[in-house]
Formats: sequence, C-alpha cells, structure tokens
Amino acid sequence: MKKVKLIWDFFGDDAQKTAEHHAIHLEEFCKKENFSFFESGTESSPDITIAFLTVEETNMILVRDTLRPKRGEWVTD
Repeated sequence: MKKVKLIWDFFGDDAQKTAEHHAIHLEEFCKKENFSFFESGTESSPDITIAFLTVEETNMILVRDTLRPKRGEWVTD
C-alpha cells in the first residue's frame, strides 16, 4: 500500500493551536469518508507548525481536491 502525507502549513503565535484544531477536522473527514487507513497529527519547528494527514494513494485525489493541502510527500516505510 502506497501512502501519501498531505500537509497544511501554519505560522505565527497561534500556529500550534490552529494546526491541532485542523488535525481534528482532518480526522473527522476521514471517518466520514470511511477511509480504511489514515493518520493525522501535527509537527512543530521554531519557524512553522504543520497539520498532516497520511492516507492511502487511492484516497489522495479526494483529499487533495476537497481539502486543498499546501503540499504532499510520499511516505516510505
């Protein structure tokens, strides 16, 4: 199963809280769409906080077109 990590970027003082809230909605979307696999969460560095959603390749187009992430990357296991 090929997986793709889709990423939304957040900046500024409220970036962590905003990314955490966004990740909740990403999870809700996946449950509503009955995805068999997904992982959502946040990651932070001093300059940027991201919310991410990892999905199977077959679900990537739906997520990309509906939720419009800023970027994506293949996940290697």
